Amino acid sequence: MRPLEGIVVVELAQYLSGPFAGLKLADLGARVIKVERPGTGDPCRGLFISEPVAGENPLFHAINRGKESLTADLRDPGDRALLMGMIARADVLIQNFRPGVIERQGLSYDAVRAASPGIVYGSISGFGPTEWAALPGQVLLAQARSGLLWLTGSRDDPPMPMGLAVADMLAGEAMAQGLLAALIGRGRTGHGAHVETSLIEALISFQFEVLTTYLNDGGHLPERPAVNGAHAYVGAPYGVYRTSDGWLALAMVPSFGVLAGLMGVPALAEFDTPGSALAARDRIKAIIAGATPGRSTREWLDLLQPADIWCAEVLDWPALMETAAWRQLGVVQKMGALRTVRGPLRFGGAALPVAGAAPDLGADSSRIREEFGQAGVSRA
Repeated sequence: MRPLEGIVVVELAQYLSGPFAGLKLADLGARVIKVERPGTGDPCRGLFISEPVAGENPLFHAINRGKESLTADLRDPGDRALLMGMIARADVLIQNFRPGVIERQGLSYDAVRAASPGIVYGSISGFGPTEWAALPGQVLLAQARSGLLWLTGSRDDPPMPMGLAVADMLAGEAMAQGLLAALIGRGRTGHGAHVETSLIEALISFQFEVLTTYLNDGGHLPERPAVNGAHAYVGAPYGVYRTSDGWLALAMVPSFGVLAGLMGVPALAEFDTPGSALAARDRIKAIIAGATPGRSTREWLDLLQPADIWCAEVLDWPALMETAAWRQLGVVQKMGALRTVRGPLRFGGAALPVAGAAPDLGADSSRIREEFGQAGVSRA
């Protein structure tokens, strides 16, 4: 039995952040009813990041697997009545429209709470209650305003975005966490809650370690390394180095004297003093980068790992999927005609299987309309 079986979620969300929060709850067993616009549905249905696979959009399936789809026109009085009946019997509502949109639809938290006092209501925006509130809440724009772009890459690189929809994923993950906490709180107090987050808040929280440093060290800006940038605040050898046949990630060493002996590079021994790893970071990295092409990645691993040098091979996806570790984790699962990766949690030693593919637009409308056609008793 999945932990959230019996929990009903109404998802008035689109694109990534809100649907990702719904996905997290669906993976844990919640029933997630995705309410979509008739005819077009969630715009993410048409947001392709690859060619269609078997006529399907892998992105939409990945973010909406295991959900149900109801098409409803919120301007239609009958559909609005249906939706309010659903909300009255639901545990959770998730929405991620721009500020003001949900209010104009008459579905603000206050309006929904009046119909369902025990509702746990989740709102995700781009920039929260700030001067940027009306601006598009898009992942690259949120990254650009968050300061994150100055932490990746090397000193002479331009600002470097992360190559994932990191703001949406982090905000959705935070929202799922907040919704679960509010459900536990409701079980103790009987009261629902309004849980709010934004892309910008999720990205700021993501940087909590380095921002805490910045706030307490006199406001020194992060300095990306000139050589093999991997972390603006971490000293050598932290970085990725070319080998004769690939790349080696080198994180921590017990001492540069030990590393000098293992690598056959006596020059590294002079940096075996406190503070050198950061003060002489670029010099150390340049010396290491000059030596690593002399051996293969496997040779370096066989030499360094037994000496407690923290290092790893750098894998691309095909190489990762050839490893025993990949097979042992069993992360790939069927999702209708497509394949995807499961969520990261295990319960009692077992992973939760993917519940199924994303629904076709309106696939569950008839059944849901029959079930919720009459307003039920609210979750008080």
